[in-house]
Amino acid sequence: MVCSFVCSFQNTGIFTLGEKLGIDATEDIRILVLLWKMGCREKPSQLQKQEWMSGCAQLQVDTWDKVRGLIPSLDTGFLEQSEFKDFYKFCFQFNRQGTHRTLDKELVTALLKLVLKDRIDPDRVNTFCEFLEGAEQHTHITLDQWSSFLDFCYECEDLSTYDESTSAWPVVIDEYVEFMEKKK
Repeated sequence: MVCSFVCSFQNTGIFTLGEKLGIDATEDIRILVLLWKMGCREKPSQLQKQEWMSGCAQLQVDTWDKVRGLIPSLDTGFLEQSEFKDFYKFCFQFNRQGTHRTLDKELVTALLKLVLKDRIDPDRVNTFCEFLEGAEQHTHITLDQWSSFLDFCYECEDLSTYDESTSAWPVVIDEYVEFMEKKK
């Protein structure tokens, strides 16, 4: 059973995986959660055969019906904060292209809205995305900037308490706060 299950997946992409599972791989966070839980780390934007096989073994699934049965449990709301941080980092790493160490801001804004939905205040996510879309100097985002935004959301819920002179945040966070001050 496992062999035919694995072989039927070998030549399909992430979008086809989503179709087989009945979810939209472009808009449903659960596809990323599944790939993260399967240990998909070898190549960005790809699920390798060995990762699929070991992931299926780890998750104890050997049929498509069993994988589909996992879908309800793949909600990020079930993740503890430390687990979510690991998943959040995975989302950046998985979406890189080849050996690139950054993501285009268009992809970042789409990912932030998908990954942080129901985890972080939507106003914070939306205004940060608005800031990035208008920021000509931030065409690419690094992993440090990506990770820092999540930490910033956890640590600085009230922007009025932000003190740039004592902060150690990346410049993109300082500029975002300035953007918000001007917006008011």
